[in-house]
Amino acid sequence: MTKVKPYKDSKLGKKEQVANMFDTISKEYDGLNRVISFGIDIKWRKKVVALVKAHKPEMILDIATGTGDLAINLAKTEASRIIGLDISQGMLDVGNQKIAKKQLSNTIDMVLGDSENMPFEDNGFDAITVAFGVRNFENLEKGLKEILRVLKPGGIFVILETSVPTKSPYKEGYRLYTKNLLPVIGRLFSKDQSAYRYLSESASVFPYGEELNNILRKIGFINVKDDPQTFGVATIYSASK
Repeated sequence: MTKVKPYKDSKLGKKEQVANMFDTISKEYDGLNRVISFGIDIKWRKKVVALVKAHKPEMILDIATGTGDLAINLAKTEASRIIGLDISQGMLDVGNQKIAKKQLSNTIDMVLGDSENMPFEDNGFDAITVAFGVRNFENLEKGLKEILRVLKPGGIFVILETSVPTKSPYKEGYRLYTKNLLPVIGRLFSKDQSAYRYLSESASVFPYGEELNNILRKIGFINVKDDPQTFGVATIYSASK
């Protein structure tokens, strides 16, 4: 897999660049994300919540939680505790404001940390989720191994990630949108144009479908499934331990 970084001229590693990028765009991220996805990402997150809720989890970990959108939605599972982990303090700060406004501070804890070296014990979580975050891992397999480590046996792991449509005309439309329209939107609404170029490029080269399924199986996950969404522009993956 080609390693795409946010800032091509920076000497920092991908992990540090991603943290800096999301710190920079944290305050505009939610609004711009709705514009970029036409609001469809809200529907995708609801499906993730339904998958997790069916397992009646007590402890949930939401990795690459960002501003906490999915963590907040996961409160509907009635889990006793939800931890949102992210490498960007700027994104967590925005998330904490949203959590406080919704009076969920007793349920959701936002933690600054590295998904590839998590500060949690083995077998600690009934459910783990990652929405639009695995492609930001510096080392994908290392991050997935960490997730497997902290997931309880029988627990559920759910990924929501961008993918590339394989059928016409959706394939051509997706390519047109990501190569031409998405960078324009980024330039119009964001002070960090490199960020939205990176988000587009990283999505285009990230493994999806059966390729990602096979990586999950290689790491040791079982019951691996994928469910393409909206003509294949995103995919929900589920697996267990």
